[in-house]
Formats: sequence, structure tokens, C-alpha cells
Amino acid sequence: MKKLRELSETNKFVKFIIGIIKVFSLVIIFAFILTVYLQKLSKNELSFFNYRMFTVITGSMEPRYNVGDVLFAKEVPPKEIKVGDALSYRGLVGTFRDKIVTHEVVKVNQDESGKYYFNTKGLTNLIEDPIVYEEQLFGVIKYKSRILSLIYKIINTNVGFFLCIIIPIGGMIGYELISTLLDKEDKRRKK
Repeated sequence: MKKLRELSETNKFVKFIIGIIKVFSLVIIFAFILTVYLQKLSKNELSFFNYRMFTVITGSMEPRYNVGDVLFAKEVPPKEIKVGDALSYRGLVGTFRDKIVTHEVVKVNQDESGKYYFNTKGLTNLIEDPIVYEEQLFGVIKYKSRILSLIYKIINTNVGFFLCIIIPIGGMIGYELISTLLDKEDKRRKK
């Protein structure tokens, strides 16, 4: 630790790189945690540039989407939704009530007032979901993030959470604490 500190004090490039790594790591961790908690607190009512992030929690859409996959849904006008699109929506009735569901559109309908409603179904499900009205929609799945899916799957285990979140944050805090204490000790000795 002392050699790294001495190297960072004498070499401006190393000091710059260490600073960039610390800032980048903190920004990534903060952004991921902030996004997850904002989505949970707002019950997914917030979107960022018309996108929302969801995590698959059941196997109803396998093999297209697996448990733990992180998906991004984009808000689109209901008239642009077509059969085969994967929709994310808030369930209203039965076992779907207040759950966020991502299933494939099997039929697009329009009532006499011009409002759209959809028949959806999970790929592995035998029966269709209750009717999905346009007011329930979060969006159409546009992207599956392999990197975030991997991170989520790792972090979702106790060992992974400890290795990927607790240890790095503890390491950064420990490094900063030791650096600060060593700086104070150096200043005290120079007096």
C-alpha cells in the first residue's frame, strides 16, 4: 500500500489513472444502485429517456429471456406494437395483479373508441394472460444487456454480493482511510 502511495505521489500519470479508476468505479456502482432503487421506489413509473429496466424473475419467456436477464423496455405508441413483440406491463387481475410481466404479443386488438388492447402469453405458458390495455404498458423490450445480466446474476447470490459489492467498497474506503492516516502522520512528522 505504501509503495502504491509513493508511486502515485511521484508519478502524475499513475496518480491520474488511480483517480480515474476510483471515480469510474464509484460512478458505476452508484448509477446501478440508484437505477435499481429508483425503479423500485417509483414502482417503475420513472423512465430514463423513455426506457425502463426490468429483471426477469420467472422462466415463462425461456429461451428468449432467462431468469436474471436485465431487459430494457422502450415506451412506444400502442399502434406501433405488433405480434411477436415482447411487452412489459403491470398486471391488473388475478395472479398478475401488481406484478410486472414481460410476455410476447400474440394478438393486437382495437376497440370501437380506437384504444388498443393486447393478448399476450409467455413462451412456456399454455394459456394467454388476461387482456392487456394500453394504460398498463411500460414498453416493448428493445435490448437485453448481457453484462448487466451477468452482474445481476452474480450479485444476486450472497457470495457474489459480498465479492462484487462489499469487498470493493470496503477496499476503496480502506484505501482512502489508510491514505488519509498516512498523510496526517507524514505532516505530523514534518513538523
